[in-house]
Amino acid sequence: MATSAVPSDNLPTYKLVVVGDGGVGKSALTIQFFQKIFVPDYDPTIEDSYLKHTEIDGQWAILDVLDTAGQEEFSAMREQYMRTGDGFLIVYSVTDKASFEHVDRFHQLILRVKDRESFPMILVANKVDLVHLRKVTSEQGKEMAAKHNIPYIETSAKDPPSNVDKAFHDLVRVIR
Repeated sequence: MATSAVPSDNLPTYKLVVVGDGGVGKSALTIQFFQKIFVPDYDPTIEDSYLKHTEIDGQWAILDVLDTAGQEEFSAMREQYMRTGDGFLIVYSVTDKASFEHVDRFHQLILRVKDRESFPMILVANKVDLVHLRKVTSEQGKEMAAKHNIPYIETSAKDPPSNVDKAFHDLVRVIR
């Protein structure tokens, strides 16, 4: 199928917010999605925003992605971006049990800020390439997603990336 030309006006814009503990790979996933490169160095993010025209299921859209700080001290900013997000990728690292245990907190906070019983989210189990360091099983991840009634996906931002584009595209599908 030939890809259609990017339409220039009246494209739906989706504000996607990437949340999770520090060091789980939020920036690596975001940069891999936008720039198709893996950044191996960890440099704590305060907040970065990226824009991309992309075609999902034959429909063009603008993705406005906010890569957030995992660090707790930026929590005042957290509620602000949660208010404006159309959908959320809740990311944890399969090598970090604590980041997995904090998924509940991010989920609750999003629902509280949105004042809703459900909202478009996807649970992202990142760093699945680090098989030998894995501390959270696929089953545990799937159970967590089922508990919150949200989709689950396993990703790796390392080259070759795995399911990175799919994670962002699947979230747009949930929003649509």
